[in-house]
Amino acid sequence: MVKGYLSLRGVEFVVKNVSTDLEGRAEMIAMGFDSTPVTVIGDQRLPGFEVPAIDKALAALMTD
Repeated sequence: MVKGYLSLRGVEFVVKNVSTDLEGRAEMIAMGFDSTPVTVIGDQRLPGFEVPAIDKALAALMTD
């Protein structure tokens, strides 16, 4: 869902499949998460799929 939403918004992103990417999994765990999705936008880490949180993080990134 996150990938689809970001694609619709025209946002470029990198996917890390934590079931096959051990480094990606280690990064996720180091951030304090143990399940997906986790979306990193700028310095914000967003668990789950919450459109308002994603939009707010994207807006903050555009104003920096």
